[in-house]
Amino acid sequence: MMQARDWISGIVGTIIFLLGLMPLMGKFTFLNNLPVSLLTWIVAGAGFYLMVNSVVEITNSNIVGWWSFGVAVTVLIIGLFPLLHSFGIGPAWFQFKWLGRSVYNVVFVIEGIFLMIATFAMEL
Repeated sequence: MMQARDWISGIVGTIIFLLGLMPLMGKFTFLNNLPVSLLTWIVAGAGFYLMVNSVVEITNSNIVGWWSFGVAVTVLIIGLFPLLHSFGIGPAWFQFKWLGRSVYNVVFVIEGIFLMIATFAMEL
């Protein structure tokens, strides 16, 4: 039976998916004006949330959980390293200056898809 955490994961995934998809499609272009520091916070937070959901999927003996966990670790690194560098922790390459807004939008789309999958995969 679907629990509240499943539906919350689906809603958060849908919001993050749309946050990345709309600027890629040329809609809601005001989202392109968001500062990159805010985008890194969102990526890191959603990556952590995806990691928590992945652990639930893995404990339910679901193979999708391992894929979600891999994506969550990758996305968490993409979001966490620039945040650590903004606090003065880590070398200069932690800034990930080469990541543009389009890359963050693609990361949002991927995160959103995996969070929406987690809605149903946490119950398998």
